[in-house]
Amino acid sequence: MRAASNFLFAAGLSCVTAVWATDRHEIAPAQCDKPVYLTFDTGHMDVAPLIGDVLSRQDVRATFFLANEATRTGGTSMDDVWAPWWKALSEQGHVFASHTFDHVYWLSDLSEGRFKVRASGGAQAGKTQEWSAQQYCDELARVEVRFEAMTGQKMLPLFRAAGGKTSPALVQAAQACGYQHVGWSPAGFLGDELPSAQYPNAMLLERALRNIRSGDILLAHLGIWSRQEPWAPEVLEPLIEGLKQKGFCFATIDTHPDFRPPNHTETDINAPI
Repeated sequence: MRAASNFLFAAGLSCVTAVWATDRHEIAPAQCDKPVYLTFDTGHMDVAPLIGDVLSRQDVRATFFLANEATRTGGTSMDDVWAPWWKALSEQGHVFASHTFDHVYWLSDLSEGRFKVRASGGAQAGKTQEWSAQQYCDELARVEVRFEAMTGQKMLPLFRAAGGKTSPALVQAAQACGYQHVGWSPAGFLGDELPSAQYPNAMLLERALRNIRSGDILLAHLGIWSRQEPWAPEVLEPLIEGLKQKGFCFATIDTHPDFRPPNHTETDINAPI
């Protein structure tokens, strides 16, 4: 039954990505001086096609931080089932960075530049390990290798640590091998990880529209296992529309002042795809 279910899911996903590939919008934010930076971490992926549809309909480009996380269909978020979806997103002008391949959490710093870590996916899921700085860098690079195999595109030299948990030593180690860490703004925490009973969607939407300011980095996920009332797409589209009405525009993280690559200019934000 699982094999049949996965086949039907893959077939449906292929139809969706085929439509996007043949009839996609040029996603270029209107010129404005109030940018916000919408970012997504991977998750169980149930809502991922719906999120992609909203972004396409709203002509919004986002930044995705990829890890190879378990999905509700029994696979993983970077497996061959999802490869066409990531490729379609890359062709629409979204940008991508590493979230560690096995969603590896930093736990603490150790002596001699080592770290205590624990992966939530992969062969070592749930096991506490001691890693060197090079091992952590190799873990970040695993995502890049897989992403290029799926899409033929390069990732940004950026990463987001699993759970956003870092230390100055971890950030410095990643910088030494070419990766800059990207967190999120306090007001940009959109709350899709919070329990639905205490934080219903209507409350999260109202709070975000009230508090988000120009320059904020916004964080959401492609599905949270523990949330009973899915945040996306119910909150996502009215959030985008509400922020647009307030004069905000959406830009990818490589146009943020702290994360622009060398020789990047403001005009690149509005460059056609």
